[in-house]
Amino acid sequence: MSIVLDLGGLGPADLAVGPSALSELMASLHVLAEPEHHSEAAGWTARAAAAGPELHDELTVFAPLWARYRCRLFFPRALPLAASLHEELAAIAALSAEDFLELVAPGVLGTNAQPVPPARELRAGTAAAEDYTRRCLRRSYARGELARQLVAAPLELRDRLLAVLRNADTAFFAEDWRTLRPALEDHAREVRRRLAARPLGAPPAGGWGASAGGTPISLRSPADVLTELLPTAARVGPGERVRLDKLQIDEVKVAPRPLVLVPSARVWPHLTVKNEHPSCVVVQYAARGTSLAGQLTVRDLHHRLMALTSPARMELCRHLLGEPITTSELAARLGSSEPQVSRALRTLRDAGLVRSTRDGKLVRHRLATDVIQRLGHDVLATVAR
Repeated sequence: MSIVLDLGGLGPADLAVGPSALSELMASLHVLAEPEHHSEAAGWTARAAAAGPELHDELTVFAPLWARYRCRLFFPRALPLAASLHEELAAIAALSAEDFLELVAPGVLGTNAQPVPPARELRAGTAAAEDYTRRCLRRSYARGELARQLVAAPLELRDRLLAVLRNADTAFFAEDWRTLRPALEDHAREVRRRLAARPLGAPPAGGWGASAGGTPISLRSPADVLTELLPTAARVGPGERVRLDKLQIDEVKVAPRPLVLVPSARVWPHLTVKNEHPSCVVVQYAARGTSLAGQLTVRDLHHRLMALTSPARMELCRHLLGEPITTSELAARLGSSEPQVSRALRTLRDAGLVRSTRDGKLVRHRLATDVIQRLGHDVLATVAR
């Protein structure tokens, strides 16, 4: 499953890159709400929870807005990007009831598999509002109650949410943001530098990657830069199309809207694509240097797990755990032929589970324990015992 972004028709002015304090706060609240999914941030989670214990109940009320389906309210909607959280919160405070409903109602429902009625129809007492509330309730009691409050009094809920966000900023986020922001801004400058590596003037008539006369040029296009930024992204087909590994199927034509890239330190391992607002398409991603290395595509993960389903390959892994071993020695230990062992090693090596190094005329193989460990402690313990 994947989302394909079609970047054709985008010019230099249609791409913006920069951190967003509000988006980062949302990502932080997601980690705080689902700590079991973010063991890599356990230390930060404990400190943030201890800094604002009085916020727990209110954060729980609004938690559906920063669950897996992130509410569009927390992402940029205008260029240039806001300079501060204060500016982003002020923009929320200025929203009308209908605009707030339009941005928040899909986030409360929390899925794009079901349509949400237009905001003008979500008035208390209408059939559309009652049906919407029932659908949210079927997903969870928390979503149903939040939907009921949203429909009944959108501006009251808006102000209550703003109070929660400001209190979270005071309790733990402001200090955290002072630490995170410089690195994210440095990262954004580097991405802008890559995007600016083009001929002076307008993009070529033939689009990125071609000169005005149609002759190919070597400069990187926005699609090239995006695939460099995102470990699970890949170019597909003709044109400026990029496939993103996501648990949904969609093809998004970005232009004539701008594309906004929002680097984050807290969003890992998630990649968020927000396409529903007419103002812009937003991609929030983990900036390099702020996340664990080695993020996999679903296909790569499948290959690694399948490589371990064979009892013979699992036995081979157990021999390779302690020391580097040659193919011939492995064959002798296992009572197999060298061609059989070579085929098993090739499968494991192609999956990234074994590393082979040459030592003179010999080639020695060893288990990539760091890769196995990232698959899970139980997998490594099974190999090791």
